[in-house]
Amino acid sequence: MTPQGELFQLDSPLTGEIRGERSLMAFPFFALSKNAWMKPLSYATPTVSIEVRPSMRGVATIYDKEIVLYIASLMASKLDQGSTVAQDFTFTAHDLFSVTGANHSARSYARLADALERLQGTQIRTNIEAGGEGEEGFFSWLSEARLQYARSGKGEKRLKAVKVRLCDWLFRAILRDRQVLDYAATYFQLGPIERRIYEVARSTCVDGEDLEIDIQTFRLQIGFQNQLSNFRTAMRQIAEENSIPDYSLELVEEEPDEAETAGKRGRKSNNIKVVIRKRSSGSLEHVKE
Repeated sequence: MTPQGELFQLDSPLTGEIRGERSLMAFPFFALSKNAWMKPLSYATPTVSIEVRPSMRGVATIYDKEIVLYIASLMASKLDQGSTVAQDFTFTAHDLFSVTGANHSARSYARLADALERLQGTQIRTNIEAGGEGEEGFFSWLSEARLQYARSGKGEKRLKAVKVRLCDWLFRAILRDRQVLDYAATYFQLGPIERRIYEVARSTCVDGEDLEIDIQTFRLQIGFQNQLSNFRTAMRQIAEENSIPDYSLELVEEEPDEAETAGKRGRKSNNIKVVIRKRSSGSLEHVKE
């Protein structure tokens, strides 16, 4: 009989830092919500298109993304060690919770099951290529997700491991493109909007470059679904609190373009530009190779 401790060959615990794939940082693939988001999401520029469709439990959220980041980090650590990697990963919920800062309550385990279901059920279509290949049609973040239990002598179920299969698109991106960036240790303590601001900044402000972007365009890249006025209010508060790890955020008001506003009635509102800079801390930006 196989000893219970050998029932599951684990890829965890994670011993390195949390890392994520650069495209997942730069673009809005996840709903900025703790609760179920039942509406489709979309994002489009002249070069990038993203369409996200909800499952019966809604679109995968920025909090569900923690699982994807954990898997990406396990994979990146294996690649760093020169180990062979496959799309199947097995890890403990305990280690996932320890890394992301979740408590180890029964409620956290229930949320884990819901998150896995959303990650498997959410449908994504994008023209972003991964590993030198593009895909037509939809894919899910996880093509397989299972909670594996063992029975005690009294017949009680005990969660031993989480087993998932990472989608082809993200697996190729990490394996071949190697555009994998580390995350700040305090990322999981941030709110949804702050997480997205950090990710966009981290994926953009490399090699000492600043990010300067108009607030409407930035709102779309963040994936903020409510009105622009609400986004402006949230951004002003975040800028005042100076709460983005490693980056400073400034809102710069510009005079409205006279050519654009000529002949228009009503009050002329100033344009707002978002400026994000890397804080001078002596640390170097780097992409994991």
